[in-house]
Amino acid sequence: MASIFTKIVKGEIPSYKVAENDLCYAFLDISPLAEGHTLVIPKKEVDYLFDLDYPTYAALTAFARKVAKAQKKAIPCKRIGVAVLGMEVPHAHIHLVPLQSEADLDFRKKKLTLAHERFKEIAGAIAAEFEKL
Repeated sequence: MASIFTKIVKGEIPSYKVAENDLCYAFLDISPLAEGHTLVIPKKEVDYLFDLDYPTYAALTAFARKVAKAQKKAIPCKRIGVAVLGMEVPHAHIHLVPLQSEADLDFRKKKLTLAHERFKEIAGAIAAEFEKL
């Protein structure tokens, strides 16, 4: 059975897409730690990030770097935090989280609730910056 992320890539489940290329897809986390919290995934479904073949892994990290640069321009923050947990969805993914402090990368804290329109605004702002890079 395909993971929820594979269904997102295929368009079977809607997402707030930030960026996409042939191998990778980036979209907003719908239970974000901060506004602009983005998930970056390979389109190929592999459970564990470090099990990806090297070309896909390299492409994913390069793509995540570009997404993070776009986030930094679109979202007022001090840094973009990076986390690889992968326990909740069996599909390799990287969390990119805009940070004001290290405490902002605590996955135990209460997640934000944002309106659909706000998600669209944030995704659009990051996507616009991504296209400029």
